[in-house]
Formats: sequence, C-alpha cells, structure tokens
Amino acid sequence: MRILYLHQYFTTPSMDGGTRSYEIARRLVAKGHDVHMITSARDEAQRRLKGWEQTEEAGIHVHWLAVPYSNRMSYRDRIAAFLRFAWSAGRKAVRLGGDLVYATSTPLTIALPAVHAARRHGIPMVFEVRDLWPEMPIAVGALKNPVSIALARRLERFAYDNAAHVIALSPGMQAGVIAAGYPASKVTVIPNSCDNELFETNPQRGRAIRARYEWLGDRPLVVYSGTIGLVNGVSYFARLAAEVRETASDVRFVVIGDGREQEHVRKDAERLGVLDRSFFMLPSVPKAEMPAWLSAADIATSLFIDLQQMWVNSANKFFDALAAGRPVAINYGGWQADLVRESGAGLVLDRQDIRAAAGQLVQALGDRRWLVRAGAAARNLARTRFDRDQLTAELETVLVGVARASGTAPRSYRSSLRLGGVR
Repeated sequence: MRILYLHQYFTTPSMDGGTRSYEIARRLVAKGHDVHMITSARDEAQRRLKGWEQTEEAGIHVHWLAVPYSNRMSYRDRIAAFLRFAWSAGRKAVRLGGDLVYATSTPLTIALPAVHAARRHGIPMVFEVRDLWPEMPIAVGALKNPVSIALARRLERFAYDNAAHVIALSPGMQAGVIAAGYPASKVTVIPNSCDNELFETNPQRGRAIRARYEWLGDRPLVVYSGTIGLVNGVSYFARLAAEVRETASDVRFVVIGDGREQEHVRKDAERLGVLDRSFFMLPSVPKAEMPAWLSAADIATSLFIDLQQMWVNSANKFFDALAAGRPVAINYGGWQADLVRESGAGLVLDRQDIRAAAGQLVQALGDRRWLVRAGAAARNLARTRFDRDQLTAELETVLVGVARASGTAPRSYRSSLRLGGVR
C-alpha cells in the first residue's frame, strides 16, 4: 500500500527525540509498503529550507517543510506553527495521493491535513492519539479561554468523526477516546515500544561514558533524558538529588535534554547546592547515543508533575529504559506504575515525600542483587510485551484491515489478504 504518514515532529536516530514514527515507518517499508512521511524540519540546516525537500531515510520517503518550532515558544506561537504546517501538509498530501492516511498527534491540528487528503482521494484516515488533547493543555493551563477550549474540543470531535480507526498509545488514552463517544470496536492500543536491537549495546559503550567524565567514574548513576518542559517537572529530580546527597553523596544525577524549563531547573539545582556536584545537566543527544548513556546508568527515570491526566502517558524514555535492561523509576501513578509494581522492573517513587523517595532510591542503588533482578525484569517486558517488531506487525494488521474494508488496498494486496497471506 501507499501510506501517507503525517507526523509534524518526525525524528530519525541521528536527531534528538523519540523515534516511534521512524521505527514504525521503516518496518512498514520492510513489509513492502510505500511510505511517504510528511513532516517539518527540525535542525538548523533544514530550517533554512525554502519550500519542501525530500530525503530517503531507511526506505521512507520523507517530505520536510521548514516550520520554526521549539518547546521554548509561547503557546500562541506554537499554535501558529501548528496551523502553518497543517495548511501546507494538507496540500502536499493531496499532491502525493495514496491508499491510506495515517496521522499521529500531537498536535491535534494534524487532523486537518489528514482529513483533507483523505476526503480528496476517497481513502480512509487512521488517527493515532499520543496524548489526550485537549484535556492536557486545559489541565496545565495552556488553554483557559472558553472559546479556545470549545474550539479545541470541536477539533477533537472532528478528528474522531473522520477517523476510520483510532490507535491509542495506552489503555488510559483508549478509555478517553471511547469516553469522547468513539466506538470501542474501532480503537486499538499500540503503546510506545522497545527498540531492543538498538539498546542491547556493548557494555564497553557505557564504560566509555563513565570514563569521559571525572565526576562520574564508578559512582552510582541515575539518568533523566528527554524534554525539560512544564509537564515533566524535572525540578523534582533536583530536589531528589539534594535529599539523596544527605545520605549518599557519591550518587550522581544526570539530566540529558532541553526545554523551556531548563534554566528554571538549573537555578533550582544551584539553590539546592547540587549543581555540578551531584547533579549535572547535559545537552540533548541523538537517539543513537542514548543506548550508551543507559548502559552507563544504574537507574533510568520517567518524571511528570503531579497531574493525574499524565498517568495515561506512554513516554519514550520509559520504554528505552526497558529495552536497555535498566530499572526504571517513575513518580506518577497509572498503568505504568501498575506495570512496574507487578513486574518488579523498577520503583514508583513517592511524589509528595521527597525524603521517602530518596530513601527508596538509596536503598535500591545499594542493593546490587535488586538492580540485577529489576534490570532483568525490565528487559523481559521489553522482549515479551513491548517489542517494536511485534507491535508494528499488530499496527500493520489494523492499517491493512482498514484499507481492505474501504476498498482502497491495491488489488493484489486484497487478494493476498483473502488467501490469508501477508506481503
């Protein structure tokens, strides 16, 4: 099939950020599909582009458009970037044509070009929900105006009403989509996944990371990697480092990432007396470099502010930790907390009581047998429940089924389906 894949913030392993769409798309290509990714340019060189540029990434036809964007931008400027991309992406998708549109949020405005292209070509649109929107921006105060909230809810309804099927990244997101009135029979959960081959790296890479930094060496290491945004609450990590330092001064905390809250976190760490002592902040690194850092880590983390709406998340960093076979420490509830407790793959840190959370962490870091068991449990989850190959195969089944039901799958492909084959 020819799949039009719309993701405004598509990322390759040579870039920093999550690579879900890249990993899914290249696997769809390997299964014989013709995948065209419509996205925006992110790095400095690409931002100087005039109009669209096409590259090929692992067999994916990637169509880039320079649209300035940063999580440091104001919400108004972000919305302007979303709408600018939506306008151009819709026209591009119509020119390309295909058998099916697969659109992934955020932002939810991606539904506008996706529906436009689907209607123009009479093909189905499958919509992937990465966050429950507009619940999240309302919860964090990004959307306050009643008119803006009403428009956002209307856009959500528009996306679901025009989707032949919805992919949700967690059971909680699935429940939210159904609660919005979408048929349960047309919602499938395909969570973020584990790139096991990528993260099963030579331990020497981790040792090389440790040798690079004098302040690290053989000391216990706790890592946070990812966006340093409002919802991530990385200041919690600085407070945790300060509390741990009281009883275990050799433990090192490292933040790898960027975001609008970066300076706020840095100032908090400085005020707490841990910056560049036991708490270190490093710039973002490409996804391809994260296996080395996680190989060096004793515990990886996934963090959010105290907001129940975040409990349905499917954060990349959580699954990267599993793939690397590292215990994962989180500070929120929900399905991932249940998973961690049931499997023994990590810790659910006390969100309210930093001293209690520090005690949990120090005890875990001092128990080598626990670290080995938790790491093994993490890797077992990665291989048995969240393997990227397996979950992409499940997604392909949904996409092909939707195209077949709509009569848009190529004739030879429909014939192979009737015979029970998979191309």
